[in-house]
Amino acid sequence: MKRDTKHLRAQIVNKTLNYIYTHIGTNISLDKLARLNSVSKYHFHRIFKEETGENVFGKIRSVRLQKAANLLITDSYSTITQIASSCGYDSQTSFIKAFKKRFIYTPSQWRKGAFRSFTKNKFDINDESIKNFEGLEPSIKVIPQKTCAYLRLKGYNEGNLIKVWQRLLAFAYQCDLKNNTHIGIYHDSTIMIPYEECNYIAALEVPESFEPNNSISKLKINESLCAVFHYEGKYGDIERLMIYIYQYWMPNSGYEVVTLPAFVVFTQNHYLEENDTFILDFHVPIRVV
Repeated sequence: MKRDTKHLRAQIVNKTLNYIYTHIGTNISLDKLARLNSVSKYHFHRIFKEETGENVFGKIRSVRLQKAANLLITDSYSTITQIASSCGYDSQTSFIKAFKKRFIYTPSQWRKGAFRSFTKNKFDINDESIKNFEGLEPSIKVIPQKTCAYLRLKGYNEGNLIKVWQRLLAFAYQCDLKNNTHIGIYHDSTIMIPYEECNYIAALEVPESFEPNNSISKLKINESLCAVFHYEGKYGDIERLMIYIYQYWMPNSGYEVVTLPAFVVFTQNHYLEENDTFILDFHVPIRVV
């Protein structure tokens, strides 16, 4: 595949994902996404599937359900019907059916606390393991737009994550990029979605004028209001940190998450460290309730 074609396909995927995240409460059609990218429906559908490993409608459904799952925890003012509508569901019946298929529990059960049973079963954790995070408070900041060179990974496992970060580091050396910031972008929540279905992006912050000259492409992280949690730990602690943020801190914070992906900014990247430890700032895009 030619480099220009690779970058064009990456632009199509990035523009599409950004549109999905910012318009998730609306009717998102294949026609609309194809027009957005100035390609035919057939070519758009094929490109998205080949680049991300998933069907575009499957991605839309996943983003809708992840948003709903978070709102059911943090938004105590809206009814389940209102939350379903804000996530793009016209029918409460279809919403309940889709939600239970993904998360085992009904939206009503989830809102009443079943989300903790869901994550405890997935990670085999208990309340004691979350106590290490008690008292951890974020800084609330407006984070400016960031431009990044990146690699996309489908499937969240340590071996593949190490490989993708090593390749990105080799790219930085090859392009003489020094003192560049390492950023991990979570297009899916690893505490909600099976690891093999999760999309993760390993990224290096670069100047806006920078143009990659090989198979590595470029994207932008939108400016956003974020709760920023500083934490030091080792592999495996990030999921426990996420559980603390979304299920313990967020419900009583006066904030709720928005649909933009969470991301981490590494001071020390454990995927590139022999001792398996990290120092990071975990950024959660939010809004005031």
